[in-house]
Amino acid sequence: MKEHAIPAGATHARKRVGRGEGNGRGKTCCRGENGAKSRSGYSLRPGFEGGQMPLFRKLPRRGFNNARFRKVYALVNIGELAKIEGNLLNLDSAKAAGIIRSNATSIKLLGKGDVNKSYTVQVCKCSSSAEEKIKAAGGSIEAIS
Repeated sequence: MKEHAIPAGATHARKRVGRGEGNGRGKTCCRGENGAKSRSGYSLRPGFEGGQMPLFRKLPRRGFNNARFRKVYALVNIGELAKIEGNLLNLDSAKAAGIIRSNATSIKLLGKGDVNKSYTVQVCKCSSSAEEKIKAAGGSIEAIS
């Protein structure tokens, strides 16, 4: 809806609190009487249940999470190799060309796209289709860890 087309009475100004008791919202400013909820800066932490033993502590811990040990690969398709200057693909050249982010630590080469010249590829992992296309174009692949 356009601002000039808003009908009269459709919007209301915010009721300001703490501006005298005649206001109807003075003194305690709609916060009730004493207690933590009446204080400024109060917020209840997630999972707090008023002092009783919270549910997440009643239930047993289960399973194993591999997130700390998992290795995350930056995915590069061979169609993106044309952006690289020269014929060497490694972590530094991919970062310089803007193919991967600067915080990436390892690369996996995938086979989407076409290769038009021979490349020397130094990556951690490589799909079988990417390997076939690189070798068909006369390139080589070095597996690094």
